[in-house]
Amino acid sequence: MTPADSPALGQPERRKEALVGTDTTRERILSLIASAGPITAAALADKLGLTSAAVRRHLGALIEDGLIADHDMPNAVDRGRGRPARSFVATSVGQRTLQADYSEVAREAVSYLRDRGDLTEFVKAHEARFVASIAGAVDPDAPMAERVEALSEALAEQGYATSVRPGPGGHTLQLCQGHCPVQEIAQAAPEWCESEARAFSSVLNVHVQRLSTLAQGAHVCTTTIPLTPALKEG
Repeated sequence: MTPADSPALGQPERRKEALVGTDTTRERILSLIASAGPITAAALADKLGLTSAAVRRHLGALIEDGLIADHDMPNAVDRGRGRPARSFVATSVGQRTLQADYSEVAREAVSYLRDRGDLTEFVKAHEARFVASIAGAVDPDAPMAERVEALSEALAEQGYATSVRPGPGGHTLQLCQGHCPVQEIAQAAPEWCESEARAFSSVLNVHVQRLSTLAQGAHVCTTTIPLTPALKEG
């Protein structure tokens, strides 16, 4: 995979304005690529109820603007042509177009808290509020797969672009976040991602493992969750 940003990286706000202001379908496609990518044009068409031709036209524009990039998926085959299918992921520029405009203020706030020695307490307080905001959506007695789906839906309501996928071997699930509304904070404070993983663990009542994060440059945050764990104690 080479999801490198295209030229003119200094203009994400211009791209965002053009994207949102002129074509909501294109914005929906970008959002779905961010949450479910790597994803093929055929899969996008199926999920959005569009023709393949319409999707490919939007994909071309998104690639030209540097918002998405090709992703190699050796096992994916274009059913119509029998050749490897092109799959797409959101670039870091594409991810930024889905974010709110508070990024610079957020980074400054994190820096200020770190300098004052208050960042750790702030992250802990946020973690407690975050757990409280999503815990009610998850039934602790439900099968793990249902808990993870419920968590994914709760996160989506808070602005995270989430999806759930089977993990390798069929013994785990992967909770994927293709968009994070607090990515700028997480980039300035890695403690934020660690806190988020602890919150997931608390709500699901199981140890989870973060494999990748948007804040560290991946195209998606991936958290692995075992399907048949022993419950945590204490």
